[in-house]
Amino acid sequence: MPNDKDLTAAAVRLVGSSVQGLSNAEVAERVAAGQTNAFVQDTSRSVWSIVRANVLTLFNGIILACFIVLFAIGRWQDALFGFSAVANAVIGSVQEYRAKRALDRLALLNAPHARVMREGSEAEIALDDVVLDDTLVLRAGDQVPADGVVTGARGLQVDESMLTGESDAVEKEDGDRVLSGSVVVAGEGSAVVDRVGADSFANSLAAEAKRFSLVASELRSSIDRVLKWVTWFVGPVALLVLNAQMIAQGGWAEASASGAWRDAATATIAAVVAMVPLGLVLMTSITFAVGAVKLARQQVLVQELPAVEGLARVDIICLDKTGTLTQGDIVFDAAHPLANRPGWESVLSWYGVQKDANATARSLDGHFNETPGLPLDRVPFSSARKWSAVIFDDGMWILGGPEMVFPAKNSGDPLLRQLAIQAVELAATGRRTLVLAHGTPTDDETVPADAVPVVLLTFKENIRPDAAETLTYFAAQDVDVRIISGDNPQTVAAIAREVGLDAPHGFDARELPVDDKELMEVINNNVVFGRVTPDQKKRIVVALKAAGRTVAMTGDGVNDALAIKEADIGVAMNSGAAATKAVARLVLLDGKFSHLPSVVAEGRQVIANIERVSMLFLTKTAYATFLAIAFGILLLPFPFLPRQLSVTDGLTIGIPAFFLALLPNAQRYIPGFLRRSLTFAVPAGVSVTLGLASYARLAANLQIPEAEIRTGSTLILTIIGIWILVVLSRPVTRFKGLVIGAMMIGLVLAYSVPIARDFLQFTDPTLPTALLVLGTSVACIALIEIVRFVHRRVAYRDAQQALVQRASK
Repeated sequence: MPNDKDLTAAAVRLVGSSVQGLSNAEVAERVAAGQTNAFVQDTSRSVWSIVRANVLTLFNGIILACFIVLFAIGRWQDALFGFSAVANAVIGSVQEYRAKRALDRLALLNAPHARVMREGSEAEIALDDVVLDDTLVLRAGDQVPADGVVTGARGLQVDESMLTGESDAVEKEDGDRVLSGSVVVAGEGSAVVDRVGADSFANSLAAEAKRFSLVASELRSSIDRVLKWVTWFVGPVALLVLNAQMIAQGGWAEASASGAWRDAATATIAAVVAMVPLGLVLMTSITFAVGAVKLARQQVLVQELPAVEGLARVDIICLDKTGTLTQGDIVFDAAHPLANRPGWESVLSWYGVQKDANATARSLDGHFNETPGLPLDRVPFSSARKWSAVIFDDGMWILGGPEMVFPAKNSGDPLLRQLAIQAVELAATGRRTLVLAHGTPTDDETVPADAVPVVLLTFKENIRPDAAETLTYFAAQDVDVRIISGDNPQTVAAIAREVGLDAPHGFDARELPVDDKELMEVINNNVVFGRVTPDQKKRIVVALKAAGRTVAMTGDGVNDALAIKEADIGVAMNSGAAATKAVARLVLLDGKFSHLPSVVAEGRQVIANIERVSMLFLTKTAYATFLAIAFGILLLPFPFLPRQLSVTDGLTIGIPAFFLALLPNAQRYIPGFLRRSLTFAVPAGVSVTLGLASYARLAANLQIPEAEIRTGSTLILTIIGIWILVVLSRPVTRFKGLVIGAMMIGLVLAYSVPIARDFLQFTDPTLPTALLVLGTSVACIALIEIVRFVHRRVAYRDAQQALVQRASK
């Protein structure tokens, strides 16, 4: 296999023909040979990963083992939980697969394209259609689609941070390599492809943006922690319960000889299965998937499902101006001549028709129609210097921001003073200003010392009609806003004021302090920042995160890519650069900023509903664990059959949780999800355990038959479980009441329908049992109400502390 040096040499030999590119016949030949850029990579989770996540889990393994044991000993009636686990796995897999298909379709429809030279002309093709030896045409904002060797470079700078971790842009010259997945941040060039498809650098290292890589998710990390704890408890608790059940059956020797060990094994399995919070993982996956599909219908592509939760946790959002607050459609406003220098109209005409022209330069097309001659050379636009230049026979023409082309230190010149004053006045009206200057060409990429401003140009941007309403929403939700733009700070501040922000002035990012502590003071005291470079945008995001803020960053330009990648939640406009969309968590497909409140609302629904549902599941895990330990220590027969627990779980947790997890819920996010859940679940579990243990001990002392004790225990657990459901559903709406009522009807049917009674081995309770059931249920309900009262006080205190901490940031 050829090494990199051989590949580079071979590619350089193609430079002579790269201007023309490949012929159609050569392309067909390479397609036939399989030398294309086609690479099968899901834009979201693969089918196998979905099945594996929902089926091949440790807890499913425990459930399967218990299922097999019950079948082996002839207790198939108690193996209902096995079918429930299968149903959970199937439902979870189907829901996530449906979400995957919806997201894949959207990602496919919005996939980036590549520019290549074919048959002597430039063509835009799908990434998969790039073939070996194609000549790529690279411009600022493009993401390199395949590995290649540079055959022509004009100030070509490439950001390889997504591949190498190096954030500084790399200057590329003829013969240098460019890697797929890297981003062109400045200049332009061409490159001959020498590696495609699976052989390319990005694909071989799986360095392309993983569409389902997990973002920081408090829900998932908390649930994983609970599952880890349960894993450690299952084994020892199972042994403790098995020992108690064998002793309750007359001892190990007698139980083994008489066959009573089967009853002991069945009771042990009932205890173990009850400890496993199977449905909690299922509900989380379904809620994420359903949330992503709902947002997809609103033209929001969720590239990583936990991002639905993430945006609801955001407390500060950084916005780029162009394409976010404004529509990005730059309109030429007027030309304000400053010096009498002929030829400037033809220079502006040249800028307006270039293939790599940005939106500002394109807006000049049609306003200036004089045809210039061929340029001798040019300096491509750079987001760092914020100007570009072109050299004609009559000298060097520089187009850029007035304060960037002519820094303040040169303001002693009367003409430059006039430029500065006029630029500030125009910027204060919200118009964008550029200056066209003329000077003697230099040997390096610097503004000539003799440069003279010739004409001041103004441009207008249409403000998005939804911007003010969206920002008002964020203000009402206590989400801070910062505008970070590369434009003139006063222009940006004027636009910010138009959309309702309190921004009396803009801060010039060239004056940002080096010290991080001083930087945070500046960020806290200013809303608008102008003349911000890509590295500064990233630095602002990093500083906010270091201060404990949860940061969202929106943008559409390649200069936003580094900050979007660094933010907790990156949001890109679909009209933006391919590189920006590749690193974003969310993509607004129709570019409507007004979708962000919907995303926040969806995230809040996910968090609030999963927290409510988790309390149900964790309460069950808590009381199941405590019951197993208590009955193991007290050496009492475990008071449930697995089939009885299956019915109880279904009526009090499984079925209602499915509905509760998908209800609308606008509750604000408060950190500490797991702590709050356990603050309710653990004492509630203790309350249930105390009630059932007391009932079992009293019933045993009254010599009530074991079947009747099990019937009473199941009835107590179902009553308490439904009451816990009522408590956690408050305020009880009509729909919630309907769900709870249906569960009560299910309970009545389970006890009254003969077939169900016989299958579940329920018996009619005698008066002592009925009184014990009633007394135990009332006592446990009272304890649950006390637990909920204390829990709400703790939750309120957490909320107040969170507000204080946030205010101090």
